[in-house]
Amino acid sequence: MQLSPALTQQQLLDALQESAQPGQYARQYLEQGQERLNQAFEIADITDLVHARSQLVDQVMVGAWALFGLAQRDDVALVAVGGYGRGELHPCSDVDLLVLLADTPEQSVCDCLERFVAFLWDIGLEIGHAVRTLDECVDLARDDITVATNIMEARTLAGEDRLREQLEVRTGPEHMWDSAAFFAAKWEEQVTRHKRFNDTEYNLEPDLKNAPGGLRDIQMIAWVAKRHFNADSLEALVGAGFLTKEEYAVLRKCLDYLWEVRWQLHVLTGRSENRLLFDHQRQLADRLGHEDSSANLAVEHFMKGFYRVALAMSVLNEMLLQLFDEVILRCDDPEKVRPLNRRFQVRNDYLEITSDDVFEKSPSALLETFVLMAQNPDLKGIRASTVRALIYNRRQIDEAFRNNPVNTGLFMQLLRSPHALFSQLRRMKRYGILGKYLPEFGRIIGMMQYDLFHIYTVDAHTLLVIKNMRRLRYEDLRDEFPLASEVFYRLPKPELLYAAGLYHDIAKGRGGDHSELGAVDAIDFCQRHGLSAWDGKLVAWLVKSHLMMSVTAQRKDISDPDVVYEFARKVGDLVHLDYLYVLTVADINATNPTLWNSWRASLLRQLYTETKRALRRGLNNPVEKQDWIDETRDVAMRLLTGQDHDAAEIETLWANIGDEYFLRETPRDIAWHTEALLDRDDPNDPLVLIRESSQSVLAGGSQIFIYTPDTRNLFSATVNALDSLGLTIMDARIITSADGFSLDTYIVLDEHGTPIGEDWARIEQIRKTLTETLKYPERFASTVSRRMPRRNKHFDVPTQVLISNDIVNDRTAVDIHTLDRPGLLAHIGRIFMRFELLVQNARIATLGERAEDVFFITDLDGEPVSDPALCLELQEALTRELDDKNNGKQ
Repeated sequence: MQLSPALTQQQLLDALQESAQPGQYARQYLEQGQERLNQAFEIADITDLVHARSQLVDQVMVGAWALFGLAQRDDVALVAVGGYGRGELHPCSDVDLLVLLADTPEQSVCDCLERFVAFLWDIGLEIGHAVRTLDECVDLARDDITVATNIMEARTLAGEDRLREQLEVRTGPEHMWDSAAFFAAKWEEQVTRHKRFNDTEYNLEPDLKNAPGGLRDIQMIAWVAKRHFNADSLEALVGAGFLTKEEYAVLRKCLDYLWEVRWQLHVLTGRSENRLLFDHQRQLADRLGHEDSSANLAVEHFMKGFYRVALAMSVLNEMLLQLFDEVILRCDDPEKVRPLNRRFQVRNDYLEITSDDVFEKSPSALLETFVLMAQNPDLKGIRASTVRALIYNRRQIDEAFRNNPVNTGLFMQLLRSPHALFSQLRRMKRYGILGKYLPEFGRIIGMMQYDLFHIYTVDAHTLLVIKNMRRLRYEDLRDEFPLASEVFYRLPKPELLYAAGLYHDIAKGRGGDHSELGAVDAIDFCQRHGLSAWDGKLVAWLVKSHLMMSVTAQRKDISDPDVVYEFARKVGDLVHLDYLYVLTVADINATNPTLWNSWRASLLRQLYTETKRALRRGLNNPVEKQDWIDETRDVAMRLLTGQDHDAAEIETLWANIGDEYFLRETPRDIAWHTEALLDRDDPNDPLVLIRESSQSVLAGGSQIFIYTPDTRNLFSATVNALDSLGLTIMDARIITSADGFSLDTYIVLDEHGTPIGEDWARIEQIRKTLTETLKYPERFASTVSRRMPRRNKHFDVPTQVLISNDIVNDRTAVDIHTLDRPGLLAHIGRIFMRFELLVQNARIATLGERAEDVFFITDLDGEPVSDPALCLELQEALTRELDDKNNGKQ
């Protein structure tokens, strides 16, 4: 298929001059030319497409320049700069122009230029233009590194090329921005740019131009090469000895891939877009030929490929810039070399090999590199030449290497290192060593999960888990994770925890249960690395059970002694509990920063404490529910009578409440509720109590306690009011007394995931809103004005409803997984109300775009829902109505 323009330059100019509407003609010419290029995407080389787009724009630009009478002048030139200057344009790229003047122009020239620029905008080109004299450009370039960089890439489109040549000379390194100053400024510019993207290639919605590993990193290398070596292409760096042929091939492959993605992104969005937003990722995956597999979505295959390219590009950028640093900035620094052993030495605080063939002669040195880095925390890094040798020699890591006791010993030595474990594992991953040594880890590098819950790729998440574990050693983390820090220091072998962290998600993307599959890999790892049978079983158990504690804490009623006993039985002993608790805390914090809040922390702490108590009591001696209830009543009574409340009056109040209340609430909260009930002025008004977490034994969320006559729509009205107040419900306990009153406790967090605290104005607003709502619960508004977040709209989360009977507690459990959105709980409550069902308890969990909520319900007589036909009808209604609402993306 033809990529060259349809007309010659002269033919296009003739057509524009003859046309009654040259602007319309030029627009159509561009559109038809771009359509031809788009059709050639499947068969043409992307480099040819990018240059062909530039040539197409060149034609129109030169034609327009002549059309407005500017071609005959010798005191003005039309110059392409930036990406356009390099001859690299994507379908909607900005077209950067410099109108270069010999001197201040006449008014007639200004008028022509104004019409020229207006014409370019009218025909649909996104131009960035500047009109400057030669002297003005020189002055600006001296003060602004960006201007100087753009001039380096300039090429003349029309007019006098001598003006551009003069500008190139006057802004060259002999006059300003010598190679050292230029390199230092561009490096600082890159550091600042990378910080805007959290210094990671693995953002959920990455920017393929500006983020680490993006197009700008490639351009950075080219700019420095041109300034210092006068290299007109990246390939020229091979001849200069700064890039191997293999590295250039990788760099070229990365560039082509990023160009292909960017081309399709522009075609898809119709604008100059560089962000891979959720809005576009699925369609891009389809356009680039990816398909769903049994284990992964097409979009996950696509993003894995993108992340791997970005990582490879980032490592190359890092290595080359360090080489440039050594040659350009530090070439005159005195050499300080000290030996470490026969294979390694330290040069100016950087680790390097003593000869180029070290890794070839001693392959084990590939792992020794990172052990030495961990043992010498004063080292600043690894020299670029050694990094290059590491990358080149990683091909020596094969099955024999992996099973060599010397190498397994080195890896365990690294896991047991007191310093920089996370940093060295991260280095090993970046240089391709970790993925070769542990092939199962290599398979998860760049693997993403298309949801808002897992905001990191599996490999990045895994290493963050280990980083979180290591952070527990620091004193400044004691306040943030007091219990986890205390437990961590009790672990007899922390390296077993790190091994479990390394393997807990290793089997994701394979299909099947990743916990089960990962446990098998973990056993193999432990056996190969010489761990004892007991240690290996512990690591495998942790991998297999790594979700058990968080699921129990967040989805089950851990105030129920039966739940705690069952969890304690599965854990077995305090050693397993300690390891599992620390792994769980580290895992949640490494999954999504928004997941970890004081409420989840309190749930895990409560489960850990109660399980520890159960284990010490003995699994053959479980706590009886009645003993629990009696103890709670006795402690609450002592608290109240200690404040001069009448015991008989208290007993009268408690007589109609029922045992469920004393099982679910703490003695301190019961005393708080009871005192307020005894002291209230108007028994007919709803009672709303709010207590900030600093005073709460739950120490994780703000408690809202409600005492009001029970009605069928009470739950719906309450959660709707809380939602309208911008509060997130984490837990709900709904208890109905024998005399028809509801005693409900909601645990809430504000929009930032924190308790309300001592914001008394906010507390009063919540109390007033709830009180007014509960006076007339049947009148509550059924709509929520808050919009669904943009990101949520791009996910399909089919509603799943599982209904089962909780025999022990005489109630029905309704487990609902669906798309999270404002007003969801109120909608679910209305469905329950329509079926004449009462909500007795609820566990609310929002995981990214997913809501995973469990409701414990009964019929109006307080009995479980035993009719199978009714259960099926309820399941179908919940599924149908929630899916209808979700598909509307309201």
